[in-house]
Amino acid sequence: MSDISIRPAALSDDAELAGVDRDAWSTLHAVQPRPAADDAFFDDGHTPAPCLVAEADGRLAGYVRVVPPTPLACNAHVRQIQGLAVAPRARGRGVARALLEAAMDTARAQGACRITLRVLGHNEPARRLYESLGFVVEGVLPGEFLLEGALVDDVLMGRPL
Repeated sequence: MSDISIRPAALSDDAELAGVDRDAWSTLHAVQPRPAADDAFFDDGHTPAPCLVAEADGRLAGYVRVVPPTPLACNAHVRQIQGLAVAPRARGRGVARALLEAAMDTARAQGACRITLRVLGHNEPARRLYESLGFVVEGVLPGEFLLEGALVDDVLMGRPL
């Protein structure tokens, strides 16, 4: 939608992003426990630099984290999405698509020619979105996670930029 804007994350977004993470948490996509009310979004290993945030209606609506998948020079041409969430109040408005398109633009601007991600096998809505943006399944780790008593596949997806 035209009222969605994407910008780099700032340290001052910490509390709002932590709230988005808590509100968006679901067994459909999460392998970690639900974040606690006092959990920070940013820490030593997760800084604002690789994050883009979406704003809609003057409020933070979601984020995407785009990082090099490894510190290896031979892997520097790849970026990986390692976090995507949309506030429940902003879903169905194209926020996730806008964030993913911005992530791909950012990866290209950084010199990447490929982008990858991981998604839980049972997360059909996310998989459909990724496929609509040109991501394809490149591998499956069967039963990689035990979530609420069920084995869930880890699906590896990627696409050229």
